[in-house]
Amino acid sequence: MVKLFGTDGIRGLANRDPITPELGQSLGRALVFFCRKKGIDPILVIGRDTRASGEMLEHAVVSGARSVGGEVYDLGEIPTPGVAYLTTKLGGGAGIVVSASHNSYEYNGFKVCSREGLKLSLDEVAEVESLIHSKPGFLPKEDHGSLTVLGDAQERYISFLEKTVPGDMILEDTKIILDCANGATYQIAPALFERLNAGATILFSSPNGENINEDCGSQHTESLKQKVIEERADVGLAFDGDGDRLVAIDEKGDPLTGDQLLTICAKMLKDEGKLKNNLVVSTIMSNMGFSIALKEFGIEQVSAKVGDRHVMEEMRAREANLGGEDSGHLIFFDYHTTGDGLLSALQVIRAIKTFNRPLSELSAMMKVFPQTLMNVRVRTKPDIEKVPALVEEIERVESVLGDKGRVLVRYSGTEPVCRVMVEGEHRETIEKCANEIAGVVDKTLNKK
Repeated sequence: MVKLFGTDGIRGLANRDPITPELGQSLGRALVFFCRKKGIDPILVIGRDTRASGEMLEHAVVSGARSVGGEVYDLGEIPTPGVAYLTTKLGGGAGIVVSASHNSYEYNGFKVCSREGLKLSLDEVAEVESLIHSKPGFLPKEDHGSLTVLGDAQERYISFLEKTVPGDMILEDTKIILDCANGATYQIAPALFERLNAGATILFSSPNGENINEDCGSQHTESLKQKVIEERADVGLAFDGDGDRLVAIDEKGDPLTGDQLLTICAKMLKDEGKLKNNLVVSTIMSNMGFSIALKEFGIEQVSAKVGDRHVMEEMRAREANLGGEDSGHLIFFDYHTTGDGLLSALQVIRAIKTFNRPLSELSAMMKVFPQTLMNVRVRTKPDIEKVPALVEEIERVESVLGDKGRVLVRYSGTEPVCRVMVEGEHRETIEKCANEIAGVVDKTLNKK
């Protein structure tokens, strides 16, 4: 049985197996049966980003769900966190987003969230996947389900976001540049900041179905950096294609990492007495400087596996209200159940206002240690701990770095790739070490 779900839903080239209308129909049917098995109403809430293939795949999911008597709310073009939020508000049994996040337009995919707006657990993912493969039958032809196009979906989501910042926060004197990546935030971001009386300059808000993430957005911030400097702006904010990720650029045109943003927000919440259990959850990929900065501020830090699902699981288990990934997925659990680029942007701006300091100064709260990441394509993925030559090489490099560096070697959850990450004080040293480990990975895992 072919495994469909990766670490963040199902993803691939649009209209190529598995990202086809046939899979969309099967997913729609499977989620209706999934809801019924759990004893909840088979109501699906669906939205999409701006890719040319999005509407086709969305219609397929709707068709599949209705063919087995499901009810569907169609939100249209809306960020992933908007779907999660409205799934809970509309009483949905599950939410679906048709998106491939930060990938180029040729790609698309399906993300699924629970009725609580959370990523499905691994057991739930396995159950849905089993239902897809078992191809549950159709109901009698007289039951056609229902479809409701929610015309005010964006307005509902904007109203929610507006309430996450203090009513007295003044933005008229803050110069903001927004990069909407020609993606799902292209309408909502400008409307939200206009509602907050912020005179924001908007970049890349004219999607044509094929320009999502094209030389723009969270993965390509060159144009945003240039605009921030040209307009002498206070901050530049870039979202990815589906709006769940944020990259911030300071007034000097320098980007901040997700870890730096988490550090700033953690300090703000601690100072306000709002950092629950004095704890922040990050991932094993977080920079060494992150742990050091939090320790200096007297804040505890817990590392989860890579992926916002695992971050959220740790946050819930430990009753934390702040967590995230260095990639820019930040979770403010007091407000939302998932990473939200727009919500994160508002919190970063609130931090600038609260500390009354430019973002470049706030970024200095955390020293970023040099880090290098190498991706090695592999033929097999054996347990790394059971590959003696690789274990020996990792231990050798760790002894070279001592307590001023670290090594992380892990497999990609979606590709035939082994990721080698080395971190330390000196760029030349870590690059040399990473190359040496990567050579052993290639030699031991690509034997013919």
